[in-house]
Amino acid sequence: MSEVKAAIEGVSGFQVAGVHAGLKKDGLLDFALIVSDRPCQAAGVFTKNEVKAACVLADMKKLAENPDHIRAVAINTRCANACTGQQGIENADKMAHYTAEQLGCDAESVLVLSTGVIGTQLPMDTIKHGIDLATGNLGNDWEATARGIMTTDTRPKYASVKVQTAAGETYHIAGISKGAGMIAPNMATMLGIIVTDAGCAQPQLQHALQTAAEVSYNRIVVDGDMSTNDTVFLLANGASGVTLETEADRAQFQDALEALCVKLAQDIVRDGEGVTKFVTIKITGAPDDDAARVIANTIATSPLVKTAFYGNDANWGRIVAAAGRAGISLNQSCLKLWFSLTEDAPNPLQLIDNGLPLNYSEAEATSIVNEPAFAVLLDCGAGSGSALVWTCDLSHDYVSINGDYRS
Repeated sequence: MSEVKAAIEGVSGFQVAGVHAGLKKDGLLDFALIVSDRPCQAAGVFTKNEVKAACVLADMKKLAENPDHIRAVAINTRCANACTGQQGIENADKMAHYTAEQLGCDAESVLVLSTGVIGTQLPMDTIKHGIDLATGNLGNDWEATARGIMTTDTRPKYASVKVQTAAGETYHIAGISKGAGMIAPNMATMLGIIVTDAGCAQPQLQHALQTAAEVSYNRIVVDGDMSTNDTVFLLANGASGVTLETEADRAQFQDALEALCVKLAQDIVRDGEGVTKFVTIKITGAPDDDAARVIANTIATSPLVKTAFYGNDANWGRIVAAAGRAGISLNQSCLKLWFSLTEDAPNPLQLIDNGLPLNYSEAEATSIVNEPAFAVLLDCGAGSGSALVWTCDLSHDYVSINGDYRS
């Protein structure tokens, strides 16, 4: 398996920019642009929230009609362009048209993303200024591009992987993501743009992204709220000269893509609003995989569980209570629970067996949940279903950040 690096040295045929358009104060980067020098095959996954931002609606339409001719993605912060009616749709279209004019391509080849406050209209003069700046500063500064899409994130999230095929050819996959709050699993839970210089047919690319999202972006929780703007794109321009033609090539690509997506998704949880703990929830023995995921999500989003994590309290009762209210039929006398530093560490500390507490060391349990990263392992004893979800604690800072988000 190729190594995923927290750096992007360049992907053939792509240029990027992150600039200060004036959307944020203090000169912070607030607008980003990703451009391919040739048409891309494009795939996308979108929020399942019934309240969708104008950019989501526009992009869904474009990918349905024109998925094999995408040239660019333009991203603004500070305004989600959600709940903005017909004017919001028109502004999303104007953002794409103006970007296309600057790049010399068709507006149907430009996807747009927005993130920020719901219910405000895009300041189009500022957006145009950002497009002018970004198109004039295209290059290879992926870190600036990742910073240009941040909202309450405290650090940029970007990574890449270099893949060598069995024939000795190489290509790259790289991606940026943003997200820190309003994070709940049901598609993707933030914004993400992934690019590759490999060539791939669009149906295969769409399948690859959906599969990767299921084991990465769909497995993260910060606060349990699903955004109106969640989107992940995957663009393939074939500039490396490598085409994914064989089943082995596509399997290798899938493995690398999933590893990259997991890295970016976990980075979101680690940088969640007010987060001090990164927690892996591993469910086994559920009736099936879907049931396991429901149980894991219920635990991962429980305010009582998350505040216990924040307080370094090994309060296993809250965990089993959350599992029991997940809506999945369980026999409490079959439950087994462990705490561990990782989901696969040897000799985890068992706290419950057959639904009853063991004579375990409270001091050892507390020492585990005091760590900045640990795992909760629950065996339901009800089948062969399993699931992994990554979550975090819920701190005072989360309340402070979201109490005055618009001010």
